Amino acid sequence: MDTKKSITFIINPISGTQNKDHIPSLIDELLDKTRFDYDVRLTEYRGHAAELTRQCAAEGRDIVVAVGGDGTVNEVARSLTHTQTALGVIPCGSGNGLARHLCLPMDTAKALQIINHCQIEPFDYGVINDLPFFCTCGIGFDAFISLKFAEAGKRGPVTYVENVLKEGLKYRPETYEIVDDSGIHHHKAFLIACANASQYGNNAYIAPGATMRDGMMDVIIMEPFDALEAPQIAADLFMKTLGNNSKIKTFRTKSLHIHRHHPGAIHYDGDPIMTGTDIDVHIEHLGINIVTNPDATEDSGQPNQVLNAFSDFFNNINNVREDISKSGRRIQAINKVLLRKLRN
Repeated sequence: MDTKKSITFIINPISGTQNKDHIPSLIDELLDKTRFDYDVRLTEYRGHAAELTRQCAAEGRDIVVAVGGDGTVNEVARSLTHTQTALGVIPCGSGNGLARHLCLPMDTAKALQIINHCQIEPFDYGVINDLPFFCTCGIGFDAFISLKFAEAGKRGPVTYVENVLKEGLKYRPETYEIVDDSGIHHHKAFLIACANASQYGNNAYIAPGATMRDGMMDVIIMEPFDALEAPQIAADLFMKTLGNNSKIKTFRTKSLHIHRHHPGAIHYDGDPIMTGTDIDVHIEHLGINIVTNPDATEDSGQPNQVLNAFSDFFNNINNVREDISKSGRRIQAINKVLLRKLRN
């Protein structure tokens, strides 16, 4: 008989949007104990998940499962890079970017069945200024909105769009020097995002075609835009059509250097941090092992049901613009219509 695999479930009891008191008993009920020996550990402070994960990797455990939001997943994942221990994910956050990209179930019981299948595959991850990320990193408005989202009392796509619409019209673009394999380029940009996976989370697709297996990152440069274009950009973000927008420039590269005139924020998987004027980003090819969904390894790029529900409104947003008075209040009216549709 094959030797059982060892699994540690690391649960962050205060992260994300769900109560997790029932999860240990659900693990005991649904985990295939003929295949796995397991234990459960609860985090007690910020950074504790990373400490526990490093200990598990040093012990040679086969899988560490992050049970929590994107922050918990990042803590666990960054401690498993270039080890033989695989990452498992039971998503309990508001964004769940990595889980959504890998088509992992949002339902805890179904996520445990994915663990039972135990299909493990290698994936890329990214590094920005020595900070690992697994979905996206960014500067400019990309990082600024991460700060605002982190400060928000509520989570979810409505909060995200609300911040984009409210703060985006006030944000001033910067000029960046970008150095990649093709040379030196200068861009005046609203934001620069580097994507290893397709989305930020919340089904906000910054790079719908991104894959975590090609050793490349998708770089997205959003050029300055006027106030009337803001709602369309927000709509494109959720409809996976951002690449069709004339304000978006994209390319792929293994690494790049960005220079800006002033220090400011960057983010890695939505976690904001202040840093200096020089930013280095690169991809580590197939540097982490992850337990995957055997039926759908990565996002197929097809809109989900939520996006389908919004699509009629989003597709007609230009007509909405034309119907609204050309007074100084028209942008606020557009934003109110969009947010009301999102909430309904």
